[in-house]
Amino acid sequence: MEENKYLWPMLQSLPYFRALLRSVEANFYCEFVLESPLLDLGCGDGQFASVVFEQSVDVGIDPALSSLHEAKKQQAYRLLAQSVGAQMPFSDAYFASAFSNSVLEHIPDLQAVLNETGRVMKAGGLFLFCVPNHRWQGSLSVSNILNRFGLRRLANAYVRIFTRISRHINMLSPEEWSMRLGQAGFSVERYWHYFPPAAVHALEWGHYFGLPSWVARLLTGSWILAPARWNLALTERLLRRLAQNGIDQQGAYSWYVARRK
Repeated sequence: MEENKYLWPMLQSLPYFRALLRSVEANFYCEFVLESPLLDLGCGDGQFASVVFEQSVDVGIDPALSSLHEAKKQQAYRLLAQSVGAQMPFSDAYFASAFSNSVLEHIPDLQAVLNETGRVMKAGGLFLFCVPNHRWQGSLSVSNILNRFGLRRLANAYVRIFTRISRHINMLSPEEWSMRLGQAGFSVERYWHYFPPAAVHALEWGHYFGLPSWVARLLTGSWILAPARWNLALTERLLRRLAQNGIDQQGAYSWYVARRK
């Protein structure tokens, strides 16, 4: 199996659980040609685009000004704009393609954002995005353990708390995504699931074991204080097997290839 070339660069700048997920997602972009002008819907701090795309992304939008300041330092975008996804400052059919990497699950007014994305995209344009799916909550390890011991109320409480920590709102099935995208003027060409339960467990426990990275971020602005082999080689070795996982029908995340009608 071909080695995941994105794991190491992701580990150098992200907590290990985020690096694992992002490295798997990054691999999927390799088969697509995204025509310009290209929109990054919810660009955040720009770290993902800086690793995945060799050329600058035309436009990145995000509602958080602090994130845009960080994205500017990455030099991965030609233009950055502070904007909510439901009201973009661009004309109809402006973009030839768009992507949104692990963003749409966090958006309360999801349909409005999809509709607006449809408005600013040209007919025939590709829209790639990935999200946790309807299996995500059922893949959490702690709640599954509690359920085995008959502690269902505690298990349900844990799922609610961890979902809130993860800021997940939209964990939809393919049928629900197809319906919502259709309303916004898109058709789903194909989709696949990825990130099986073992990988979800690594991500879940990373929220706890990754606490030092959170402290480092608060104090210094960087998740990783020493992005060197001597510090990260063991972590990379432990994650390598999980990072090789691609399409998995039991996966708790889904990747969508949609096209503007």
